[in-house]
Amino acid sequence: MPKLYSQHLEILVTRYRKVMQTFDLDSIIISSGHKTYYFQDDYSHTFHAFSGAQQWLPFSLCSDVYILINKQDKPLLFWPKRDDFWHSDNSLPEGDWSDLWQTIEARVDYDILAHLGKKHAWIGPKPDHIKVDFKQQNELEAAINYQKAYKTDYEIEAIYQANLTAAAGHKAAENAFTQGKSELAIYHDYLNASQQGSVNEPYPGIIALNQNAAILHYDVKSHQSVENSNTLLIDAGANQSGYASDITRTFTQDTGLFKAMLDSMESLQLSLCEHAIAGVDFNDLHQECVTGVAKILREHKLCNLSVEEQLEKRIPQVFFPHGLGHLLGLQVHDLGGHQVDESGKIQSPSKHAPFLRLTRVLEENMVITIEPGLYFIPMLLDKMVAEVEEHGCDLELIESLKPFGGIRIEDNLVIGKTTTRNLSREAFASLS
Repeated sequence: MPKLYSQHLEILVTRYRKVMQTFDLDSIIISSGHKTYYFQDDYSHTFHAFSGAQQWLPFSLCSDVYILINKQDKPLLFWPKRDDFWHSDNSLPEGDWSDLWQTIEARVDYDILAHLGKKHAWIGPKPDHIKVDFKQQNELEAAINYQKAYKTDYEIEAIYQANLTAAAGHKAAENAFTQGKSELAIYHDYLNASQQGSVNEPYPGIIALNQNAAILHYDVKSHQSVENSNTLLIDAGANQSGYASDITRTFTQDTGLFKAMLDSMESLQLSLCEHAIAGVDFNDLHQECVTGVAKILREHKLCNLSVEEQLEKRIPQVFFPHGLGHLLGLQVHDLGGHQVDESGKIQSPSKHAPFLRLTRVLEENMVITIEPGLYFIPMLLDKMVAEVEEHGCDLELIESLKPFGGIRIEDNLVIGKTTTRNLSREAFASLS
């Protein structure tokens, strides 16, 4: 992707120099961050570079990398030079990208400040000994983060490649599920097929069998095989040059009601994906999903109330308690989802959708997730029974569905003016 990367870098430089002009800065320095360690131990946490630094380079960054942007010339890259026989070599990757940069292989204690302009700002983790007297830090970061929602062609291609990698893993996981393997064994098959270690995932993959699918961020991977493996919910992604995919699929061996509900959720999810185009307020799209869940509850006789009555009593939220989706890119939950302008003005989610991570109007070249869900969560069902009079739900039927856990289907979309590009469906189709 040399040409795409060159265009991407040019766009970033233009964005940052515009910000520098707004805030009267001579330069901005960006840090990848530093290793951190477990308490009273010499074992470090898995390192993930600060997304604001990772955005600039077409390979995964190590710790102690610094990027300097000034008013002219090429961006300057300080790459840490270490004499180290304890760890793998961190030599600077080769490639056409290097022609676009000024590069200095620097010792960690290199005096980077000597290259800064008189008026400068620091973005990302900062060493304790570095003092920067810049009063508008929050405003500066808001202006930068707002622009991250608009993906360059290079970024879109990276996210697509991450979808391709994850899709291969999802197919392997589905096959492992049909073989009756345990959650841990399914996870290992996912990692092997997606050619990544767990430390390389953009987020810890979720492998949930049966009732565990009702735990939204299920973080256990049991090694015990399940005698009656009815449901697999897999929420797992991959990483490409720092950019994430975030895909969820639900599989079942049921042929009755749960399978029929899964089919209805698939139809709802695809409809929501089609409606996610430029100019649509994501708050409205989330509400469309809530209404869709109400229709499914009524269609499959889980609730005998009309859709309007369900909405009034907030019945759908018992079964769909999270938000419809979020921005995706350098971070799984990318920055700026609640930010409505470059000044940092925030539109918080409404009290009826407190977990919604995206409240902006959709615009061209945003990349988002669409992930409707329908779950049988005992805690929320018990709360509904205790607090909602005449809820209209068939508790006996719902009880029979609890062993299936729930349903979530998630795709990654590029927003267009009149149509949506579904990166996840493209990736799966390419593997057929």
